[in-house]
This record gives sequence, structure tokens and C-alpha cells, in this order.
Amino acid sequence: MIIIAEAGVNHNGSADIARRLADEAARAGADYVKFQTFHAEKLVTARSSTADYQRRNCQATSQLEMLRKLQLSEKDFIEIARHCEDIGIRFLSTPFDEQSVEFLSDIGVDMMKVPSGEITNLPLLRAIGQTGLPVVMSTGMCSIADVALALDALSESGTPRDKITLLHCNTEYPTPYQDVNLRAMETLHHAFGLPVGYSDHTVGITVPIAAAAMGATIIEKHFTLDKQAAGPDHAASLDPEELKAMVNAIRTTTLALGSAIKIPSESERKNMAVARKSIVAAKAIRKGETLTADMLTAKRPGTGLSPMLWDTVCGSVASRDFNIDDPITL
Repeated sequence: MIIIAEAGVNHNGSADIARRLADEAARAGADYVKFQTFHAEKLVTARSSTADYQRRNCQATSQLEMLRKLQLSEKDFIEIARHCEDIGIRFLSTPFDEQSVEFLSDIGVDMMKVPSGEITNLPLLRAIGQTGLPVVMSTGMCSIADVALALDALSESGTPRDKITLLHCNTEYPTPYQDVNLRAMETLHHAFGLPVGYSDHTVGITVPIAAAAMGATIIEKHFTLDKQAAGPDHAASLDPEELKAMVNAIRTTTLALGSAIKIPSESERKNMAVARKSIVAAKAIRKGETLTADMLTAKRPGTGLSPMLWDTVCGSVASRDFNIDDPITL
């Protein structure tokens, strides 16, 4: 299980806050802290309006104006990546343009992330595919056909399919629970035969834990230092303590999933004799008597003949005298 703590743009354009976000992700026990690398002018036109949740959370009507305030420089990201290495958490960032793909590849990220909004951006998919790095692709707003076309673009550009993980996702912030549709994870897995995870935008930690229980291989979740801060994603993010609680719960859930083989576990074997029963005498029995059901009963401990041998024992001849509660032997 890989847990990605999505800092995104919750640094509000401050490299110092970005480093603090990395610190909190490391403290929570996440595997990666992920940011977003973009050049605002390459990402949106001057006429591009904001989404409802963006207007609601940061009072911006222009995407370009909003993104300029949320952009970090390449120098910032180099320093943040170095800081992540120092504190023991892996650095990751989502590229939104070809220049950012090249930059992130050059500084040594170990995978590429395709965000939901870029899954129909063929030039970007080709640039990502050409890096040869493993790819994690979110599928918010997508049909199966959209996913299939994006996979073709990545594989034809150089990314082997077995290096791609699909993340089920809903691109609404926050996502209404009735629109999560976690069962779509299974659909993606059966349709493409690839590992599947989940990128969450719901409120709280319940849904990502449920996704882990369903076998998600990657969980991605937004977090922030302050849910009340101005910015597009803070309101739908976890605070540091919630992030830590989510990570702990997912680790426990993953551990509990265990093996699909149904056999007694090592921890419970010692209780088998205590909890199970044996066939014992229900009354005094004399040697040579034919054993009948009314002469027998099943009681703990389970150190003698199993009651599953009841029909074998009934009708057999007592090999010796038995007192009440004596275990029957053949």
C-alpha cells in the first residue's frame, strides 16, 4: 500500500509552507508528499473562469489570477525535494505542462502523476510516456473509453502498461458520498487488468479507509495546515492530525486484509483445544456396551475425539469403562 499525502497547492505559493507540509506528511507516516508543478500561463487562458468550489473557497473569478498566486518556482521545488530527502519522505509532484514533465524527470522523481483534468491532453500524455517512469493516473470525470485512450497514448509513447496504476477519483471538492462509487475501482481493474487505487476528495477519512479495505494499492488524499485558509483545496483537505489518523487506519486495514487462504492463524491455534469440544461420556459406561447417542455428549476441551466423528462412535463398542465426562476413545 502506498499512501500519497497530497499537499497540492495548499502551500498558497509559499515554499516555507510547502516544507512544513512535507514535515507533517512525514510525521503522519505517508510514503509520498505530492505537490503540483505548473506554469500558470501554460495551464490556462486569461479568459478561463474558476470552478464553483474555487470561487467559493478563494473568491477568485479568474483561474489565471488564482494559479499565479499558487505557483512555485523550479528552484523552490528543488529545495523542497531536497528537504523531503532530508526528513525521510519521498517527493512527488503532478506536472501540468511538458516543461514541468521534463523538469520533474530531471530532478529524479520516481513516478509521474497524470491528474484527472489532463487525461485528455494527448501532448502531455506523450511527454509523460516518453520519460519511461511508472505512471499513476487519476480518472476523475472519465468514462472507460477516456481511460482506454489515455492508456494507449502512454504505452505508445514508451510507458509499459505494467508500470501504470489507475486511481478511481471523483473531481468535485468535496465529493458527495453518493457520488464516490468505490465499486468503479473493480470495474477499472477488470477492464484493464491494472493495479487500481483511489484519489479521495470527500470530507473525512472514512472513504479512503473503505477503499483500502477493497484492495486499493494507492491512496491519495489532500491535506493542509489550516482548513480555513484561503485557497481552492483547503476546505476539502485533512488537517495534520486527521492525516495521521487516516494513515494509521489504512496501515491497520491493509495489515488486516492479510491472506486469502482460509486456515487457522498462528495466533488462534492455541485456542483450538479450549474453544472446541470432544465426545465424552454422558453417563457411566461399562466395557463391552454398545455406544448410543444418549450415552454420549460433546463438551470442552477439544483434546479428544471431534464431535464430527459422532456417527462413527455411535454403534461402536466401549473398549473400557468410562465415567461421566471421560473422553471417549475408540
